[in-house]
Amino acid sequence: MSTPRQPPRRPVRPQPGRAPGRPARPADRPRAPRPRAGEPPRRPAPRRPQPGPPPVRTIKLGDPRRRLRLVTVALALVFSVFAGRLIQLQLLDSDALAAAAGANQYTEAVLSADRGSITSSDGFALATTVDAYDITADPSLYPAEKSFVPDAPEQAAALLAPILNRTKEQLTAALRTPKTKWVMLAPRQSPETKKQITDLKATLAKQADTAVCRAQRKLVGKPAEQGGRPSVDNVCANPLAGIIYQDSKRRVYPAGGLAANLLGYVNVDGTGTGGLEKQFQDELAGKPGRSTYAQVNGRMVPTAGGSQQSPVEGTDLRLTVDRDIQWAAQRAITDQVANAGAEKGYVIVQDVKTGQILAMAASPGFDPNDLSRAKPEQLGNAAVGDAFEPGSTAKLMTMAAVLDTGTAAWDTYVEVPNTLQRSDRVFHDDIDHPTWHLTLAGVLAKSSNIGTILAAEHLGKSQPESNKVLADYLGRFGIGQATGLGFPGETKGILAKPEAWNGSQQYTIPFGQGLSVNALQATSVFSTIANGGVRVTPGLVAGTTGPDGKYLPAGPGKETRVVKPETAKTLTEMLESVVSDEQGTGAKAKIEGYRVAGKTGTANRVDPKTGKYNGYTASFIGFAPADQPRVTVSCVIQDPKNGHFGGQLCGPVFKQVMEFTLKTLRVAPSGSEAPNLPVERKP
Repeated sequence: MSTPRQPPRRPVRPQPGRAPGRPARPADRPRAPRPRAGEPPRRPAPRRPQPGPPPVRTIKLGDPRRRLRLVTVALALVFSVFAGRLIQLQLLDSDALAAAAGANQYTEAVLSADRGSITSSDGFALATTVDAYDITADPSLYPAEKSFVPDAPEQAAALLAPILNRTKEQLTAALRTPKTKWVMLAPRQSPETKKQITDLKATLAKQADTAVCRAQRKLVGKPAEQGGRPSVDNVCANPLAGIIYQDSKRRVYPAGGLAANLLGYVNVDGTGTGGLEKQFQDELAGKPGRSTYAQVNGRMVPTAGGSQQSPVEGTDLRLTVDRDIQWAAQRAITDQVANAGAEKGYVIVQDVKTGQILAMAASPGFDPNDLSRAKPEQLGNAAVGDAFEPGSTAKLMTMAAVLDTGTAAWDTYVEVPNTLQRSDRVFHDDIDHPTWHLTLAGVLAKSSNIGTILAAEHLGKSQPESNKVLADYLGRFGIGQATGLGFPGETKGILAKPEAWNGSQQYTIPFGQGLSVNALQATSVFSTIANGGVRVTPGLVAGTTGPDGKYLPAGPGKETRVVKPETAKTLTEMLESVVSDEQGTGAKAKIEGYRVAGKTGTANRVDPKTGKYNGYTASFIGFAPADQPRVTVSCVIQDPKNGHFGGQLCGPVFKQVMEFTLKTLRVAPSGSEAPNLPVERKP
């Protein structure tokens, strides 16, 4: 018989404070009865839970790879959403978004460059640039649905017309320009004009920003049953809301009309249109910059970003013109044109050594600050733009050819009758006279046409050959050619080829008719003789100052030998007789203390409108001091009514301008007397 198996005892956890292996057993706990022999073991009764510390739990960590997979999937979903949105914005909805961005459109504006200044030789500003404002508008803000009134353009035009000096119709048309957000109303306005508009605009904005006006604007366009109305009251409208100001520049001429014929002017777009402003447009203008910015309803949005390219300033011009001498020349010719009742006149002052122009004045002139008062014919520079027959001043070139070729000397005897038959014409001097017995110097001093013809026809063995020799010398002096000044509107004059000279021209050209010159060409002839027979290309610009601030002087004028030095010296002494001899025609040009060499001119004037002779051209050209020449002064008066002789009208102008110039330049008086070459010579 086997012994029944005892159920295993449940292990007892150790209790705190007891020795290990000894179970805790309360004294009042009954001991379980033992089973009898042959009985199956009884199942122990369930034990009641005993109070004690909680069981110790073990935490099992999760797999990190699983979490990484979840994060990756989530990020992929987010980026997929972003990519889909970008595709939608850039490809599918791009056109719609561009249209919706119209209210926040980027606008490109031109940043004007400072136009270079033009100064006189001493640095005084004759033309400069000051701050100004372009008055512009946004026409897209003027339809009724945006302005809340049906006639906003008309209201704005009525307010702006008297301020901007434009008609109401012009402004209305500009404000109704379709399909544009920018239109120019008036460029380069003064700060005072801008302030007028700014104050008016602020007043209208204050009137429109009231509770009543805001309520009216909310009702515009709504149905009548909802209290809608077609527009707001005029007191609630602000027709200037679409007016925009842009910084600009304006050309001003601080000396007014001084040297205006040289400076020229700029048009409404700020572009040089006449004179030096036109000739040096590219240099003076500089390079404009550009600015791109966002705007809403005509106002700039500073936080919307943009870009800017800065402008490059224009180059400054420093002229050779002395402003004091220019003033004296301008005053003298203006007064004499008025006294003579003439159409116009001009004076040029030139340095004989350098060829530089010290003054170039014309009358009547104009004020480039106010072109509205100027006549079109006044806007040019007549001193280089007018072509006229020089008359007796051209005899200097004929005498230069005669002396330089050795055809005759200053004291060669010339018998001058009262009339001379040549070809199909009978020639006269300006006065009737008995037969004159003159030296060649006397022919020039008494300005005899007949004596000049007699001298010139001996330049060659035949008349055609004489014509070629004379034409060659005229070309050397620059007749029929550009002066080299490059001035806009300059004329080359007229000089036909010698083989084309007709029967009259071959005899009239030697004494200054049948050809034409401009005043600068005529002046340069005398400067050439004063400079020892060397012609120097005239210049107006002394130097330039670029955007970098560096001054670059202009190079010297080109020099060309025209006649021999001894020829120039003899001609100078012959010209002195014109002024100093009692029989000379230039007595009114005498200057106390200075030797003066010069020549009068009186020519029939060709009317540019009819092409026929009508009136006279009076002139006097000379240089001083004759012993050490420094300055040439020329005076030309067109179509005078009170007198017409060059010595009578231009002699006093020459004297006035030359005296002032010599004093300004501090030229010492002559140290010797004039040679007074004999005028008459008995056979």
